Amino acid sequence: MTDSTEPGPARRPDPDGELMARVRRGDQAAYRALYEKHLAAVARYAARFTGNPARADELAQDVFLQVYRARERWEPRAKFTTWLYTIAHNLCLNEVRRFDYRGRLDPLETPDGEPVELPDPRAEAGDARVSGLELEERLRALLVELPETQRTALLLSRVEGLRYEEIGDVLGCTEQAVKSLIFRATRRLKEGLKEWIQDER
Repeated sequence: MTDSTEPGPARRPDPDGELMARVRRGDQAAYRALYEKHLAAVARYAARFTGNPARADELAQDVFLQVYRARERWEPRAKFTTWLYTIAHNLCLNEVRRFDYRGRLDPLETPDGEPVELPDPRAEAGDARVSGLELEERLRALLVELPETQRTALLLSRVEGLRYEEIGDVLGCTEQAVKSLIFRATRRLKEGLKEWIQDER
């Protein structure tokens, strides 16, 4: 007889989850550690998603306020960052549905401050700077016009570096659905940037 109680694959250690477990027990130092580690990334995500950098810091503060208020209900069933971005996603959705932020998105950057590799043909010399600024404005507008789930999947994957499985947990869908969302978002950006891509050939 085979032992049906054999353990499955070991879960990856989650240092943030360990900190959150301490927060749940009332450890203020652990809460400050999570706050300082993730605040900037959450604010960046809020700025990119809503297109309103002026509100991003306030939204990030609201996210961590909710994290603290929900500390006793937190369960380590998923990575802490998945739970964190689920809260951030919901708050950002509420924000964009209350206000019109179209066309005010900052240039995308990775957590290290490097430009995100999106369909973004690089201009050359001469009038390149003007062309580059126009392209940047176009990319901003296209990004905020994406359907909300496509925008979330693209930002969490390309900017915040979350895995498809984690993004699926945030959005409540499968990894395959996440791949489809990112594919469709990328295709829409390419179509919207077609004239710049053709000019570069």
